[in-house]
Amino acid sequence: MKGNHKQSSLLSALSKYDVVPANMVESINSDFQKQKKPFIRFLVEDKEYDANNIANTLSRTFGYPLIDLATFDTSLVPEGVRNESLIRKHHALPLFLRGKVLFVALSDPTNLEALEEIQFNTGYSTELVLSDETSLNTCIERVLDEENDSLDISDIDADELAGIDVQEDRNDDDNGHVGNDKEDAPIVVYINKILLDAIKKGASDLHFEPYEKSYRIRFRVDGILTEIARPPVNLASRMAARLKVMSKLDIAERRVPQDGRIKLALSKKKSIDFRVSSLPTMWGEKIVMRILDSSSAMLGIEMLGYEDAQKKIYTEALDQPQGMILVTGPTGSGKTVSLYTGLNILNTPERNISTAEDPVEINLEGINQVQINVRAGLTFPNALRSFLRQDPDIVMVGEIRDLETAEISIKAAQTGHLVLSTLHTNSAAETLSRLLNMGVPAYNVASSVSIIIAQRLARRLCMQCKEEEHIPEHELINQGFTLEQLPKVKIFKAIGCDHCTNGYKGRVGIYEVIKITERIATIIMEGGNSLDVAEQCQKEGFNNLRQSGLIKAMNGITSLEEINRVTSS
Repeated sequence: MKGNHKQSSLLSALSKYDVVPANMVESINSDFQKQKKPFIRFLVEDKEYDANNIANTLSRTFGYPLIDLATFDTSLVPEGVRNESLIRKHHALPLFLRGKVLFVALSDPTNLEALEEIQFNTGYSTELVLSDETSLNTCIERVLDEENDSLDISDIDADELAGIDVQEDRNDDDNGHVGNDKEDAPIVVYINKILLDAIKKGASDLHFEPYEKSYRIRFRVDGILTEIARPPVNLASRMAARLKVMSKLDIAERRVPQDGRIKLALSKKKSIDFRVSSLPTMWGEKIVMRILDSSSAMLGIEMLGYEDAQKKIYTEALDQPQGMILVTGPTGSGKTVSLYTGLNILNTPERNISTAEDPVEINLEGINQVQINVRAGLTFPNALRSFLRQDPDIVMVGEIRDLETAEISIKAAQTGHLVLSTLHTNSAAETLSRLLNMGVPAYNVASSVSIIIAQRLARRLCMQCKEEEHIPEHELINQGFTLEQLPKVKIFKAIGCDHCTNGYKGRVGIYEVIKITERIATIIMEGGNSLDVAEQCQKEGFNNLRQSGLIKAMNGITSLEEINRVTSS
């Protein structure tokens, strides 16, 4: 076969799966030598082979994840890696950062020199994800054609941010402070600096906490709270007033909890949303802010941490026209991201999607999102009843909290609608028991629920400083590893360096995904408990949370210590 080795390996894979007819290989090789296009582009543009078929075949053959760039949010592309000459030279698009790893989209999985040059120029480690040629080309042009007016957060200082758009009301508090007076200017700059630091550090929550003789500010980074500042306690009321002004809360009311939002506009196209909650305490108002990351719903299911078999079960359930998908886990376990990722996959012009949420955390274009307001009478059941009169295809319920909500959701799932929702239980099997304990008839649970996903978030080990940890085999067995796994087990531990926090950088999902099979449905109908269901799940090969976590530890993604923290041994 003529041509270089890379070209030959690509043609071999494509001809094996009949994407390219075997009898056309020689002529394709011959024609390709006469021009200078990249090989995949040549196949799509000159030979008119299907770009999606090529991408799917190469993903299967070379083992790289496939990403759909048609729905990719180009604002995720970091400003510092938008090197036009490098992107055009290699036909490679840097997509987003996960810690210090830069994910790069290519249509040619053999183009490893592109990853090496991008890694050299950016200083980040690189990971390859595959895209079809047509979508990649379109996305590259979108990124390069965008006006370069979005700001790099690292280039903004607190004084500059004071002049950037923050929607606010000028409500006087009891002392006449409005947050914009000259005497409060240092408070404005200080708060802005805190918000910027939180964004830079990847925090999910900020806590502003007053005490009798001190004032504490903490960030939650990778699921762990860390103290970052102790400003003077006499500034507590001013700081609370400034945060309440920014989030449009009544600063004269200090006796009851309040909820608000801040939209922090960094540029015309770049903004960050915060959900704000104030709570009266003994020594003042505690303010907690959650950073709402809209980009997390746009990353695609490949990036969340599902094992291949688990991802297959989830995507197959999303493809069904009806049924119920339940996601369960404690607060902060990533349930919202799993649901929004599913909604983003389903979000097409042909579908009518409505969600009832409390609160609406991430705004998704093309989806009808309803904010629950119990005081006004807009409850989950009332919203669901309205949805069913609005010709829905897909319904998402933020949380099933009571029998009424459960019954309407199950009715919708049984009458031709796909329903997604969450519950707070510790495992997938316990979710079924929770529904039964609410009063939902067993036959309704067995016939309507399609899959249940239980999940946790574990901290990722820092790739820069992690070290292998030698653990005796008997201890690995005690931890839950099987004899078959032992030869492959390679455990790493957290060390800590300048690139991470105590040896960890970022988080990864750990999942238990069970499909309601015929046998599991029978156990439910016969009155089986969660232990019976869990036992059957093991027989059918569904990994529980612990087993999924051990796989992550075995692959060096996280530590055994972290798995012990987030799952039961």
